[in-house]
Amino acid sequence: MNEATTTDHKKTGVLDKIDHLIAGLEEVIMAVGVIMMAVNTIANVISRFIFNHSIVFAEELNSIFILLVTFAGIGYAARHGRHIRMSAIYDALPVRARKILMTIITAVTAVIMLSLAWYAVQYIISLYAKGRVYPALGIPVYISYLWVPVGFFVTGIQYGLTLIKNLQEDEIYLSTDLREQDAQEVEV
Repeated sequence: MNEATTTDHKKTGVLDKIDHLIAGLEEVIMAVGVIMMAVNTIANVISRFIFNHSIVFAEELNSIFILLVTFAGIGYAARHGRHIRMSAIYDALPVRARKILMTIITAVTAVIMLSLAWYAVQYIISLYAKGRVYPALGIPVYISYLWVPVGFFVTGIQYGLTLIKNLQEDEIYLSTDLREQDAQEVEV
């Protein structure tokens, strides 16, 4: 093995470790978010049934958990090639055309996701400046929206990495570790 290959392998190893760490963090965030949402909802139902009153902050808390799960989930979906694909025309194309189209799709999607992350940061800054707070929880609204740019950013990075993978490899990749061929075998 030559020195360049060893250096590339080390870089890939570090990137893989970072990607694996982010994936694990996303999974924990989504699992905890869904569990907390369920606990909050069940507690609110029990409170309404037993005490005839809802928990004051339950709706606000669930909206925060929904934001958390949704925007942690988009990066997770991109990482595992589980994003929505409209593939009627794509599937009818020859392999070379699909490869070109997938490369364009991942590039455009990466740019859009990173742009949305930037706009989300601008929105959070405006929320911060307005000083809005959740009435029942009393916490600033901008805090709950911090997950939005993080989710868009991670998703943009995932699509960027998929773009690089498609540029480097002959096969078509739906995500950094999911080849189109493997995804078709799973669907059948």
